Amino acid sequence: MKRDFAQLADRHFDVLVCGGGIYGAWTAYDAALRGLKVAIVDQGDWASGTSSASSKLIHGGLRYLESLDFKLVKKALREREMLKKAAPHRVWPLRFGVPVFKDSRLNSIRLKLGLLLYDFLAGTFNSKQAHRHFSRAAFAERFPCLNPALLTGGFTYADAQTDDARLVLELIDGALSAGAVCLNYCKATGFIEDKGRVCGVKVQDSVGGKTATVYARQIVNAIGQWTVESECRLTKGVHLILPKVLGNEALLLTAKADGRVFFMIPWYGLTLLGTTDTDYTGDVDQVRVEPEEVGYLLTEANRVLSVNWTETDIIGRYAGLRVLKQSSKAAPSAVSRDWELKVADNGLLTSIGGKITSAREDAAQIVNTLCAYLGVNASCRTGGKLFPWLPDQDYRQWSDAALGKAVALGIDNESAQWLIRRHAKRVSTVFQLIENNASLAKRITPTLPFIVADLVFCAGNEMVVHLEDLLRRRIPLLILAKMTRAELRYIAEIVATTLGWDEATLNSELELCIKKYEC
Repeated sequence: MKRDFAQLADRHFDVLVCGGGIYGAWTAYDAALRGLKVAIVDQGDWASGTSSASSKLIHGGLRYLESLDFKLVKKALREREMLKKAAPHRVWPLRFGVPVFKDSRLNSIRLKLGLLLYDFLAGTFNSKQAHRHFSRAAFAERFPCLNPALLTGGFTYADAQTDDARLVLELIDGALSAGAVCLNYCKATGFIEDKGRVCGVKVQDSVGGKTATVYARQIVNAIGQWTVESECRLTKGVHLILPKVLGNEALLLTAKADGRVFFMIPWYGLTLLGTTDTDYTGDVDQVRVEPEEVGYLLTEANRVLSVNWTETDIIGRYAGLRVLKQSSKAAPSAVSRDWELKVADNGLLTSIGGKITSAREDAAQIVNTLCAYLGVNASCRTGGKLFPWLPDQDYRQWSDAALGKAVALGIDNESAQWLIRRHAKRVSTVFQLIENNASLAKRITPTLPFIVADLVFCAGNEMVVHLEDLLRRRIPLLILAKMTRAELRYIAEIVATTLGWDEATLNSELELCIKKYEC
């Protein structure tokens, strides 16, 4: 994956996608697979907005059953099952526990009915994925982090997990392989119209400073939180990274303060706690975690835990914006997470709303619309198609063999498992780096399962421009570790030559990360 502005400049495409989040990535990938001449640009890095600030879940959305949004849940569950088969390295099973407390808003009977319906909509009613009920003692043993004195029992049910930023990156790479031109840090500065129809975009390369005009028969606006304010409703979600308290299963909890659902999720050996859901009208380029949001999450978690987290336990934090359809409903959590495609009078298509889980199917509808406008008869090919980095053999057998090789090269078992999940078949190139330099098998930092070879590979092969790209979205060290200036400099020096940085650029990149992530 290499940046090449010259491939984009002053060319004509069938489709230009503006926005490199999950919806833009799926749209570009789908359109390229159908044989369309495609370009996709993003003013920042791939997945640098909402698509790297999610709860890292591929799920139906159990809570949406309460609002009777059965269509949305069934659609998401169908996509969840498809993605687990098409991308076992990128989407993997994650079981959730739902504790029942003495003061729970929903009692065991109502939860049982909801979980039965969830299983039915997923088509997993009589499978190993079906929900299970546990006694108080059994559930407390399964989730020792919970305060057993509060429990009366609990349930578990099946959903799935992903690494959101890497999901987007793999789709961008798939679009590249299918012939698309893909460029991050390329800002659209204005539309070009001909006879009242949008026919092109003026762009500027944020890296080299060059400008160009990109012409396209159809343009898709998938810019997420940067969509015109009148077209959408923005809500803010905050997550905290805390020490490990879970095994391999997550927890679905309900906040006492406002009745909102939130999660505790195992994530790279730590705990992901979130999320909040509040209306947002601030600067979309400066979305920050506020003290009251931290307090809300810690208070609600501590209410049911056997540990007592404080702010000093927080390892990392991040905030993101959900882009929802306009709604008059007062509570953000009551607004539908469904998606819509708006077509302006000048022909510009704008994608609004949606979920990471159902983005593929929504993008297929976008490309269906594009094909209809273009007079192209080409059906969707992404449904069930194996992901670009998946090896063309049985994944379990392949990953077992890859794990054996990784351990033989000196990679610790936990890091090896994550490395294989992160890169799939491309891991062979990472292995080659270690074969040439055994020291690259060591961890970047002792507490996290990321090795130096992974860092080097990502820097050279994943369209990294800035240090933040590498340490937030390619490898999320900036939110998973409390890094010192010295540790950041050590990492930056490893990749500086690969990224073409001189000392001044290296120092500038360091300062940007230190300021933004309070290192």
